This record gives sequence, structure tokens and C-alpha cells, in this order.
Amino acid sequence: MNELVRWSWISDHLDDIGTATLEHLQLTVIAVAIGFAIAFPIAVYVQRHRRVFGPVIWTTGILYTIPSLALFAFLVPYTGFATTTTAEVGLVSYTLLIIIRNTVAGFDSVPADVKEAAIGMGYTRRQMLRKVELPLAIPAIVAGLRIATVTTIGLVTVTALVGKGGLGILILQGLQRFFSTMVIVGAVLSMLLAIAADRLLIFIERRLTPWAHERARTV
Repeated sequence: MNELVRWSWISDHLDDIGTATLEHLQLTVIAVAIGFAIAFPIAVYVQRHRRVFGPVIWTTGILYTIPSLALFAFLVPYTGFATTTTAEVGLVSYTLLIIIRNTVAGFDSVPADVKEAAIGMGYTRRQMLRKVELPLAIPAIVAGLRIATVTTIGLVTVTALVGKGGLGILILQGLQRFFSTMVIVGAVLSMLLAIAADRLLIFIERRLTPWAHERARTV
């Protein structure tokens, strides 16, 4: 019977595994960063102009519900096979709904009396956003980033079917060769990346909002 994990293969291919892990991480970071750069200003606008909230959520919701394989296959004729553009356009589109919805929810959670106090102190709308609303909305915003990041790490493996995919390449090649070691290595490292990214974002959120956790401990 063949062994489930061939440790000698792992030790002989550490460079390949490291390269795949780095590509997986790069694709994830680029997608979440671009997604946030697009989604955050949209969320700010939507929070100020609620009439566009429905259309924005509906549009990004449609993008989110498109099956990933179908979306990547649709993009290939336009953006090319095995290109970063193909992978990133699809990955970014899946982050928008999550980040926009959580960011708007974070802004909505800011107490009205806090906003009124800021207005009474003469804060402009931009000052209120930067000094009042954004700090208080950070927990919800980071929660959205956590979901978007973990989701993207999982979706990156799917991009292996269009020539990218980082650790997904190991999984795909392992399935094609009926070689369980490659499948297990790719799957386990993908899960570890997701866990590590989630823990990192929690740590960042706690450092940015120490008052929230101090208050939670005293309650």
C-alpha cells in the first residue's frame, strides 16, 4: 500500500512548495488590498447616500454569487490564460460585497450622540470620518477583511484551473497524478495560511482598538 504522505518528496521539493506558498500569499494580498481600495470609498459614499445602497449591494451580490470556476473561465478569453490579471479580477470581485457590507455596518454602528457631539465641536464631515467614525467602525471593518481574506485564500486554489493558484497547483497536480502527498501539502498549507491570516488581522484589530478590549474586560 502506498504511504499517504511521502516525506522524502516533501524534503526534496521544499523550494517548489515555498514558491507555491509565496504565490498563494501574493495573490491573496493583492486581491484583498485592491478589493479594499475599491470597496472602502464606495462604502463611505453609500453610507452618506443611502439611496445607492441597494443597487451597490445588488451589483456586488451578483458578482459574489457567480460560481468561481465559471467566472475565471469567462475571463480567460479577455485577460489570458495563466495571467495574474485573470486571477485577480475574479478574486477582487468576490471581496467587494463582504467589505462594503461590513464597512457600512461599522459606520452605522457609531452612536448618534457621538456624531452629534462631534458636530457640536465643529468637526467637518471629513474630520468626523477620520477621527470619530472610522476608529469606532474598525472592528466591523476588520471583521469584513477577515472574512474576505479567508475566502480569498480558499478561492486562490481554484485559480489553478486557469494557470495560477499557488498551493492550488499542488492540489491540482496531485489529483491528476493520483499523488496524495501533493494534495495534502497544498490543502494543509492553504488551511494554515487562512488561520494565520485570520489571527494576524485579529491582532491588528486589537492593536488599533485597545479601548474596546479594555472595556470588554471590565464589563
